Amino acid sequence: MTALENLSKLLSRLPGVGPKSASRIAFSLINTSKDYNELLAKSIAEIKDRIRPCSICGSFSETEICPVCSDAMRDRTQLCIVEQPQDVITIQASGAYNGLFHVLGGAINPLNGVGPENLSFDKLIQRINEGSFKEIIIATNPTEEGDTTALYIRHILKDREGLSLTRLASGLPIGGDLEYADRTTLTRSFRGRIQF
Repeated sequence: MTALENLSKLLSRLPGVGPKSASRIAFSLINTSKDYNELLAKSIAEIKDRIRPCSICGSFSETEICPVCSDAMRDRTQLCIVEQPQDVITIQASGAYNGLFHVLGGAINPLNGVGPENLSFDKLIQRINEGSFKEIIIATNPTEEGDTTALYIRHILKDREGLSLTRLASGLPIGGDLEYADRTTLTRSFRGRIQF
């Protein structure tokens, strides 16, 4: 196997990068300066050593406690539960939320051997017991696994007085056409309709 083929094969293992994209990236790297390629290789080599889960929320961080958890200006009465660290980054980028986060580390998926014991539910309960949260926002993905996880969260928190449980709305995207919406999206849109 040539160096180019090997690089393309390694790149194609990245999420969302198919064989054609991997080949284009590999050819692009050939035409890029050696300095850039060395910087890229160094960044990739260091990422596992520099990035770790935040000891409080489980999000990506270069320090033991992430910038979100250490920010005293954030609303400490709201806790948004997400599946993965990248969900924190996505929600942060929207600018629509200023509370705290809790990363589960995935979603309940019995077919793949992922049960509640494999996710950070114990830490979640501990945080809620020790915190002063008024609202728990469930921001799991709108998939079967995400729905199962949301139902489990509702089950374990159902008897908490003074704690509001909400879930992110799901449905039709802004600018979307009804004719292109799938059945599940339309069903969610009708169930989640709001007063106008």
